[in-house]
Amino acid sequence: MTRIITLLNEKNHYLEKFYSLNEVELANFAQGQFDNLEHFYQTRERILEVLKYVDAQIEKVHDEEAQQNAITEGERREVKEALAIKDEYVARIIEQDIQVLACIEMAKNSIIKELQEVRRSRKAVGSYKSKTFSNRLNEEV
Repeated sequence: MTRIITLLNEKNHYLEKFYSLNEVELANFAQGQFDNLEHFYQTRERILEVLKYVDAQIEKVHDEEAQQNAITEGERREVKEALAIKDEYVARIIEQDIQVLACIEMAKNSIIKELQEVRRSRKAVGSYKSKTFSNRLNEEV
């Protein structure tokens, strides 16, 4: 059971790293700075891969120790505490992800509006062109 507790604490450590990464980038995204977006997602993916590995290790150790039913009260308390910490990090990370998605959505909408404005401006400029001047250029070419 000691190994499972160690793995649960390791998982919480990586969840904390994930949370901290989100905090830093969320502050950047809120300011409209998306230069680090690709690195942000790659780092998140690497942490998620580590978490997946730790989960597999927990399952493996649990299956190996399933024969031993002797769990002390202290171990039970440590497992419950580690799981409570995990649940807290997961809830916070979900909140952060919602905020990250909102920032990205706002930036996307802003870009779409800019593109629409550019299109309108081009159309407006195009309507001021002199047709005779345009025809003369075509004839000369």
